[in-house]
Amino acid sequence: MTQEALSDTTSLAKNRLLSSNGRAVIVAMDHARTFGVTEGLERPDQVIEDVISAGADGIMTTFGVLKRYRTLIADRVPVILRLDGGSSQYREDWLAYTEWDLLHSVEDAVRLGASGVVVMAFIGGAVELQTLRIVARVASACMDAGLPLMVEALPCPSERIPDAKDARAMASAARIAFEHGADLVKTYYTGSVAGFRQVVENCPVPVLIAGGARMSTLEEALNVVAASMDAGAAGVVFGRNIWQSGNTAGVVRALRQIIHGGDSVAQALQIAQPVPALH
Repeated sequence: MTQEALSDTTSLAKNRLLSSNGRAVIVAMDHARTFGVTEGLERPDQVIEDVISAGADGIMTTFGVLKRYRTLIADRVPVILRLDGGSSQYREDWLAYTEWDLLHSVEDAVRLGASGVVVMAFIGGAVELQTLRIVARVASACMDAGLPLMVEALPCPSERIPDAKDARAMASAARIAFEHGADLVKTYYTGSVAGFRQVVENCPVPVLIAGGARMSTLEEALNVVAASMDAGAAGVVFGRNIWQSGNTAGVVRALRQIIHGGDSVAQALQIAQPVPALH
């Protein structure tokens, strides 16, 4: 396959993860791989059904979930398969890993019918080089398979990164992920439109924001989303802020209205109201 053909294939594959407007509401469902028992993910099949019915543009999940529920998802929504991982929460803390590895392959993703794959880049952490090796290796395999690569690029608190949400640190993490082969980047919101605009302007591929821990209110979460979109984000990859909300479908609808419809937070909050049951 020629380099031009590889580029075209990767571009076409990437487009499967974003809507025609270049934006997406992607639901993250890979948390139990690290946390084990996870509130809101007791029934992955119910979450999958709820978010697809509400109009999610994609699902990001684990090998086990996709293996078990691929017939439920098939041909309904794109799936991004997580290929890498580290120890569980019972051994090491998030952003403080000393061990990280590639656990599944791009070939596994193809066999399971995934539309793309995702791996981490822990910038400034003990496993930074390990994760960058994984990104580079997976980027090469994705070119051969015609699958897009999403990289979750996160600065890690360290002596050289005292503030993990510093705009320059976040922008550098996103740029480093791109330089190693990312087709899309997932990262945290910096806390301000100006700060996140620095991230977007220094990353030549689409940037989506991660939700992190569940925020205090839906309004707070939607304000973060609206601000990130003002800064040029391509959408969200949210998990706990959706399926721990008590209103999974309503939150997805609200996110769609901001990301795809350009609605205000107030308008989106109205759309998030639960649909009355039919009697």
